[in-house]
Amino acid sequence: MDKLKIAIQKSGRLNEGSLKLLRDCGIIVENGRDQLKASARNFPAEILYLRNSDIPQYVEDGVAHVAILGENVVLESNCDIDIIERLGFSKCRLSLAVPKEVDYPGLEYFNNKKIATSYPNTLSSFFEKNGLSGEIHKINGSVEIAPNIGLADAICDLVSSGSTLFSNGLKEVEVIVKSQSCLARRKELDPAIENILNKFIFRMQAVLNARKSRYILMNVPNNKIEEISSILPVLKSPTIMPLAQEGWSSLHSVINENEFWEVIDQLKEAGAEGILVVPIEKIVV
Repeated sequence: MDKLKIAIQKSGRLNEGSLKLLRDCGIIVENGRDQLKASARNFPAEILYLRNSDIPQYVEDGVAHVAILGENVVLESNCDIDIIERLGFSKCRLSLAVPKEVDYPGLEYFNNKKIATSYPNTLSSFFEKNGLSGEIHKINGSVEIAPNIGLADAICDLVSSGSTLFSNGLKEVEVIVKSQSCLARRKELDPAIENILNKFIFRMQAVLNARKSRYILMNVPNNKIEEISSILPVLKSPTIMPLAQEGWSSLHSVINENEFWEVIDQLKEAGAEGILVVPIEKIVV
């Protein structure tokens, strides 16, 4: 039986988010401790647990058909694979950082400086694009200590909250690229595998649409239904149901979570009451 081979990070920040996404897609994976390969129980898929930096090459070579990994890893690898969906978790940025005491003048600071990084390809491309001539030193792990031990003048590393930089006496000065988890695929796939992949993407999109949306319910005066409906960004049109209290209806809709905070005051001013916002498990469009 044909199976879609999905590579995910064996350990690290992306592993948990990847497994949760698979669960939310209804794909049950039962794997034992330190197992490197596991089959899904209820979907034609096989999960490969691989070292993060190796995943792009495995996808390009066809060992895995698709992978859940960071955009930054795809960019650094220079492998010929396609990003087909951005997944919205494990967001970070690849940034340049310098010692806190440096009076940073701009990008020209990095000319003729030593920069430590685990992302030499991405940094080299950035320097070339901006006409810089810094000296790049590749380090695997613990990049942030390089300036403190005299190995480098600055670093290029992944940043989430910035707390690690701060604790090592560094400050972020330039963002090279913003990154998040993504689904990447091999360019050429057999038709049978392509069909399974399309089913997987369908499930994934239903989950991702739901994660960024909320179901909103409110009580509105009947003479305000049209005004309130015009305020709400909706999939198509809101659902209207009459209440027992004469002259009032319950209005139901779907709204982007971020947009809700932008329109809440308008909804209240227009007469909406008893506003309830609840999460959505799946949205199929």
